[in-house]
Amino acid sequence: QVQLEESGGGLAQAGESLRLSCVVSGRTDSADSTAWFRQTPGKKREFVALNRWRSDATFYEDSVKGRFTLSRDIAKMTWYLQMNSLLPEDTAVYYCASGDCSAAGYGCTVPDGYYYWGQGTQVTVSS
Repeated sequence: QVQLEESGGGLAQAGESLRLSCVVSGRTDSADSTAWFRQTPGKKREFVALNRWRSDATFYEDSVKGRFTLSRDIAKMTWYLQMNSLLPEDTAVYYCASGDCSAAGYGCTVPDGYYYWGQGTQVTVSS
């Protein structure tokens, strides 16, 4: 079992920054990736960013490239999503996810690729 705990959401104005944190604990040998997704009411959960543990490769959804940075502190098993130049359309509940997305068979940029999820943290950006 893997547990994820997110923190760092809140309110921001357009152009400001927020940093989200995700602490991963438990049987982490069953996971090989950590990702962030976001969801707004009535819409599907969408991919934001992904870090592959072994290669440390990081991937981003097109709309956040150049604004968001996913980094990690492996010693603390913590992943950080630094969100700069925030836009009102970034408003969503942000979820941290982890698992062996390669083995899941659905790909690593879709929610079905992850078995473990955090509780979500609200990010609200005003114009």
